[in-house]
Parts: sequence; C-alpha cells; structure tokens
Amino acid sequence: MADPSSYRPRPGEIPDSPGVYKFRDEHRRVIYVGKAKSLRQRLANYFQDLAGLHPRTRTMVTTAASVEWTVVSTEVEALQLEYSWIKEFDPRFNVKYRDDKSYPYLAVTMNEEYPRVQVMRGHKKKGVRYFGPYGHAWAIRDTVDLLLRVFPVRTCSAGVFKNAARTGRPCLLGYIGKCSAPCVGRVSEEEHRELAEEFSDFMAGRTGTYIRRLEQRMTEAAEEMEYERAARLRDDIEALRKAMEKSAVVLADATDADLIAVAEDELEAAVQIFHVRGGRVRGQRGWVTDKVEDVTTPALVEHALQQLYGEETGDSVPKEVLVPALPDPVEPVQQWLTDRRGSNVSLRIPQRGDKKSLMETVARNAQQSLILHKTKRASDLTTRSRALEEISEALDLDSAPLRIECYDISHLQGDDVVASMVVFEDGLSRKSEYRRFQIKGFEGQDDVRSMHEVITRRFRRYLAEKEKTGEWADGDELKDEEGRPKRFAYPPQLVVVDGGQPQVAAAKKALDELGIDDIAVCGLAKRLEEVWLPDEDDPVVLPRTSEGLYLLQRVRDEAHRFAITYQRAKRAKRFRASPLDDVPGLGETRKQALIKHFGSVKKLRSATIDQICEVPGIGRKTAETIAVALAQAAPAAPAVNTATGEIMDDMEDGTPATTAGAPGEPVPAGAPDERRGQET
Repeated sequence: MADPSSYRPRPGEIPDSPGVYKFRDEHRRVIYVGKAKSLRQRLANYFQDLAGLHPRTRTMVTTAASVEWTVVSTEVEALQLEYSWIKEFDPRFNVKYRDDKSYPYLAVTMNEEYPRVQVMRGHKKKGVRYFGPYGHAWAIRDTVDLLLRVFPVRTCSAGVFKNAARTGRPCLLGYIGKCSAPCVGRVSEEEHRELAEEFSDFMAGRTGTYIRRLEQRMTEAAEEMEYERAARLRDDIEALRKAMEKSAVVLADATDADLIAVAEDELEAAVQIFHVRGGRVRGQRGWVTDKVEDVTTPALVEHALQQLYGEETGDSVPKEVLVPALPDPVEPVQQWLTDRRGSNVSLRIPQRGDKKSLMETVARNAQQSLILHKTKRASDLTTRSRALEEISEALDLDSAPLRIECYDISHLQGDDVVASMVVFEDGLSRKSEYRRFQIKGFEGQDDVRSMHEVITRRFRRYLAEKEKTGEWADGDELKDEEGRPKRFAYPPQLVVVDGGQPQVAAAKKALDELGIDDIAVCGLAKRLEEVWLPDEDDPVVLPRTSEGLYLLQRVRDEAHRFAITYQRAKRAKRFRASPLDDVPGLGETRKQALIKHFGSVKKLRSATIDQICEVPGIGRKTAETIAVALAQAAPAAPAVNTATGEIMDDMEDGTPATTAGAPGEPVPAGAPDERRGQET
C-alpha cells in the first residue's frame, strides 16, 4: 500500500486549467483517468487526510504510485481525451459499462456495389447503415422477411452472389420474388441501390409517405382494371403494416430520441437505453457496471453518454437525448454531442407528457435489469472472493492473488513439445493475455527442463520490459507499435504449474536465477489434486469442497486445454506436409491439380517430365523443378493398419481418407498412435 504523500506533486506544480489526469500503480499501469475544469482543485481533493476520503477513492490513491496530467484548452477537449484514454488504458478504478450481450443490428452495406441487408454484431463499419440494436436476431429476421416482399434487396453472402453470377441462376429468394436478383442482371446497379435506399428510409421511420404512395398506386391499378397488380400492391401494404406493428408508437410527434435511465445501489449500477426513431422504439440495450469509484448519478449518465456516442457520428446521434440527471457541468457534454452529430443536440430531463411516461418505463427496465444481474452474479462474486482468500491462506500469501498465471507442457511421445501460459485476473480468465511457447532449448521429452525454459523466457521478458520502461517512463512504452499492451509487461502474484515437486522446483529455480523473489509458486498434481510448494516435502491438501481448489483446477485445466490445442495444431500441420511444399512457385491450386491428375505423390514421383507437363498449368520448366524436388525428397514410410498389420498403399499424399488412430483404421508407420500415446 502506497502513501499518497510520497507522490504528491509540489505546491504550485499543478496548473489551474482544464485537463485530464492519470493515476498509475507501481508497475506503471494506468489505474484511473479523470478530467477536471481545474486540475489544481480536483487533484488537491485526492491528497487530503485518508480518513476523509470515500473508501473506493482511498483504495485507488493507496494503490497508485504516481499521478500525471495533460492540459487542454476547453472542457469539451477534456471530455474527448478522457474518453480516449479510458478506451486505451482500460483503468481498473474507472466506471466501465459492460454489455450483458453482444447486441445485433440490422445493417445495410451501402459501401458495397450491390448493398446487402444482414444481421451484424460488434464494431460499426464505415459506409454501413445500422438500425437497432435489437434484443434478438430472430426479431430482425422476422422484420426483414416481411420487408423483402416490398423491397427485394440482396441478402446473400459474397460467395453465393458470385456463384449465382457465374452460373447465371439466382438463388431461391430470386425465384420467389424476395430478391431482385442483381447477380443475374434482372435489375441494374442503380435500380438495386435505389431499392436499398428505400429500405433504409422505411427502417429509419419514414413510413407514412411510402405507404400512401403505394395506396395511390393500388387505387390507380384498380381503376385501370389491372387487378393482379393492385392485389400485389395490397399485399405489399399489408406486409409493411405488419412490420410496423412490431414496434408500437410511443411518441406521437414522430420524435427521434434516445432515452437513458439509471438504476443503482451502493456497489453497482445498471443503465437502460431505448432508441426511438420516428416515434417508435427501434432498439434497446442495457449495461451494468461495478461502482469502483465514488460516482454520482450525473457522473454515471456522463459515462453512459461517452460509451454510447464515443464512436458515433452524424444521424447515429439523435436530435434529442433524454436523461434522468444532467451531467455537471452540462454545457461541455452537450457541445460534445453537437459536434459529433454535426447539428444541435438537446440534452435534457423530461418533465411531463409522453416522454416522461416513457422515461419511467425505461427506468423500470433499468431497475429490473439490476435486480436480475445481482441475482445472477451474487453467488459468483462471493465464490470468487472466497476462492482467492482460501488460496491466499493455504499458500501463506501476503494478499489475495488477483493475477494468477498457469503453465503447462504438452507433447506427444516427445514430438512437437509446446507450452501454454493462461492468465486469470480476479478469478476470471483473461484470454487476451494468453501466450504459447515452442520449446527451443533442446529436443525430446523432458517436462522439467521444458518448464524451466518457459518460466525463464517469460520472466526474462518481464525484467527486460521493466528495465526498458524505468520507474517514470511514459505509459506508451508499455505498449507495442500497434498500441496494445506488451506481452510480458505485468507480473502475477502467483505462478501455478501443472505438475508436482519436480515442475515446481524447476519453476522456482528459474525465478531464483533471474533474481525474482516476490512471486509465489505452486504446482497442482493431477492424480490426487495436491498443491505442492517449493522446498516442501509434503503437499498442501485442500478440502475437495474448497472453492480455492476448484479455482486452481479451473486454471490448470484451462492451461492444459490451451496447450493441447496448440500442440494438436502443430502436429496436424506436420502431418499435412508434402514434398511439393518445397517446390518454389508451386501454389496450392497447382498442387491439388497434380494430386488429382496422378492420384498420389508416389505416382507423381514415378511420372516422367512429359507426363507432368500434361497437367493444366504446368510448364516444362516447372515440371523439371517438380521432378528434381521429388527425387531429392525421401519417400514417406508406408501406412500400416494397426488392427491387421496390413501395409496400405498410396497414402503418401499426406491426406489419408480415414482418421489416424481410429480403431481398425490406418496410421502412417512411424507416426504416434493416439490410442497408445498420451498427450500431456
């Protein structure tokens, strides 16, 4: 625990101007980002008597080891920079809203030659028009199915589109009238784009004008006694009205607005957002956050606005944003929203009428979301905390191991030896920090030497990063050229190895050789699930019902899974190797053509140069190169049926028709049999 007075700036050093500040911990990680109208006044609040600080603020300032700031010209610039830094550094003490799901959008890819209607998730792409988000993907598909009758826009993938264009035959939707089939030229590029624009306009809420136009055309067709065309238009109007019925009118004046409501308690807060377009609810989403800082409702609203509109521009930011409490001060936030939209945005609290009633509905949704979240997560939070405390007590650690790294070695009878490193933070896996290693120091099977090599390589990199950055280095030095955290910049509090005494001793020896003495090490043996500590003759036996043992098992099993996945991939790649891979300039297409023509590499090896030239795309010079390469390459061992002992022919192409290792099926001679060999 750090003393805030040890890194408090000197009097007069902090400017009295708008800016953004960062608190860093002893490892130079950014743990909190904030903005202020006056940096001097705001930062002074953090360096007062600890007893007078909010408990969460007190935890933050005692975790921090330094503070730095950047001066900006206006509060709007401070808001934008704060958002950018929170996205970049992901500080642990900042409010971070997390979606309880990846919400699907209805997207129209106007950036393509022939726009496509599809369901999309994740980050928004430039040139694509989005509608939603929706609670369920099936809700989007139901709506699209109704609208395709009236707006037959392309919905197929690029592969299906190209195949239809090549064969000259449209897909099923083209035959039943739910696609205008631009792939076969039934409509021009301009006509299809106009259909996509009309589809987008209808989804954006401009429905009344289009339906009135269809009704007028239906009346004209009936008057001209074109009853079949009038019937089709009637059915189109009915389909559009059914699609509109799926989203009821909530604001009679066809308003475009987003309504944001917050429900909170002492520890957590839930946010619900209703997206209203053309007076109808077109989308809904919800967020939940831990209140890791002392934050008020206006501040929660401000964070929600940053999360919601930080990556949006233009019409994606509505003309009106209704909130339960206004940020303090409100002017910079309103100006920031206006800048992102490109025109004026009204940010206010609804006082009366339909908008206030709808806000109450959104608030009820937020309250229900918080209740549901707490119901799901209460036991999980308690369990994880108890597990970390049990591990800390059993291993006699100074504090709970908030970051745990686990290592496992995997091979098959000494071949393709690899290792994995998985990371758990606060009892949850952090897959972005997983790493994998190839054992390079020696060949053969030796789990102990492999573990020593992996631990040495991982923590040598950590020491190198630590030495390179220095105590007061800039935070960008902890990131690589693409702005991502460097691979080995942060140390764990606990290293877990998959194994018993020998593996633990190897890991401890590696750390001692590097001069690292502040990281705990333990091993988890598979057979009896015993926890081994360095230099201890007897294991630590945790109760079978222990949450700490369960967490260590999860960490160990995840490392085992990650290592085996990598090892199998390497083995499969080696088994697929072919002598043709070494022929320069011979691509995958021509290799497949050769195998298809001759049937196997064995038959290709016995072919003459003139016979090789008969394969389409193979010239004489290439044929000579192939013949030389095959003559120099040693022939592969024949395949053997392990059930009968029979030698199988023509398996040299590296792709046997059956799965190696299955009962009664062939396995290449000399290759490991997975039924006898054990993956570790």
